[in-house]
Amino acid sequence: MCYRLWPEHLHLLAQATPEILEADLAPLVLELAQWGVREVGKLRWMDPPPAAHVAQATDLLQRLGVLDAQARITAHGRGMLQFGAHPRLTHMMLRGRELGCGALACELAALLGERDPLRGAQAREADIVLRLELLRGVHTDGGAVSAVVRQIRTQTAHWRRQLRCAAAPADHADLALTGVVLAYAYPDRIAQRRAGASRRYLLSNGRGAVFLEAEPLAAADWIVAAHLDGARESRIFLAAVIPREQLLKYHGVLIGEQTFVVWDEREQAVQARRQQRLGELVVADEPWAEADAEAVEAALLAGIRRSGAGCLPWNEAARELQARIGFLQRLAPRDWPDVRDDTLLSTLEDWLSPWLQGMTRLAQLKRLDLHAALLARLSWTQQRALDELAPASLTVPSGSRVRLDYREETPVLAVRLQEMFGLTDTPCVAGGRVPVLLHLLSPARRPMQITRDLAAFWREGYHEVKKELKGRYPKHHWPDDPLKAPPAAGTKRRRRD
Repeated sequence: MCYRLWPEHLHLLAQATPEILEADLAPLVLELAQWGVREVGKLRWMDPPPAAHVAQATDLLQRLGVLDAQARITAHGRGMLQFGAHPRLTHMMLRGRELGCGALACELAALLGERDPLRGAQAREADIVLRLELLRGVHTDGGAVSAVVRQIRTQTAHWRRQLRCAAAPADHADLALTGVVLAYAYPDRIAQRRAGASRRYLLSNGRGAVFLEAEPLAAADWIVAAHLDGARESRIFLAAVIPREQLLKYHGVLIGEQTFVVWDEREQAVQARRQQRLGELVVADEPWAEADAEAVEAALLAGIRRSGAGCLPWNEAARELQARIGFLQRLAPRDWPDVRDDTLLSTLEDWLSPWLQGMTRLAQLKRLDLHAALLARLSWTQQRALDELAPASLTVPSGSRVRLDYREETPVLAVRLQEMFGLTDTPCVAGGRVPVLLHLLSPARRPMQITRDLAAFWREGYHEVKKELKGRYPKHHWPDDPLKAPPAAGTKRRRRD
């Protein structure tokens, strides 16, 4: 039985959070892999480790080459178990020895396992090379904690003996490879400076990191962060520069090539790019001239859909054709294609694709003949029927050819009233099934009457309209019997002429 005593005004948890729920599980997963356990969740635990933490540890060990794709321990992993250090640090020491920087790797491992040996103003700088120079006696720091320095040197010597590696070179030239060696331990913390930001970085694992204060290291384009806090945008406490050339030379195995074709909303164009990527970081980026034409077309169609039908080069002729086809489609849905804007957007592959060859951006759509593209949706038989059933214009009694407007539910014929003299019945379309909606206009082309029954208008409405128009337009002919009067397209004087 355990009695815990604490001040009455303090509220403590019933028990401390089990370490397994919060700890880095990479060492545990490695130990289990040595025993042949690949599915941690199948063991009986007092407190089962969080599945997400196990997955993160497994991913890290696979990145380090400690586990294979099936989470089985590798020969490299077995060789690490004798060191008793975190798998990150052991991997770094083994790879550092292969690189000829074994002493540097041991120093880094020992340094990362102890408190910061620097004190004072220098301790606020994150550059880990400053700590290495202190350990090697390149410079002295009156604020350094000598006991910590001695402990780091002792641990360094221990691991050097285990690795059987030589001492660091007298000229300290190996310090130029500090970032390279550190990246073996922290491949997920290789970081690239964000564009336009002097102290903000993106890690290869996708997280953000930042130097809170300005310092020389914060100007580097590429770094490796060894010590971070757990904030959403982590603060960088310890890091080293890794020039891009060194990254490509020594860690090229981490870099994969990725090609993609996507729609760029800002540029309003298709972007076909070839990139070299290290996790979430873009190491190199260039145009991909060999991109598949179908992929480019699909990306352009996606951009058109996102922008809406209004981005297409509509003109009056195209809209008129769309309305004429739409009118017939409403009458006979099975016989005519649906050409409403939303339907056109959902079926771009069926009708627009053949007209997009060589196009990659919205601005190029202005070259598109949208009228021809819509007309191509119709068979030859349908095109002939279109002109018969939904003619673009009608000849009125005056001899004028007047355009029909199909954009309303009923086709509209807007014509000056005098040009309809002598016509008894309302003109029809769709093979005589649908009378048009007449907008009878004044000589100034203002609507004076809207009707679908021309005969009724002559009988009941004309004389009232005549009274109003005769006074306003005395130069025009306003007969008492419009059915016997010749249609007129102009004034009395023009007719005499």
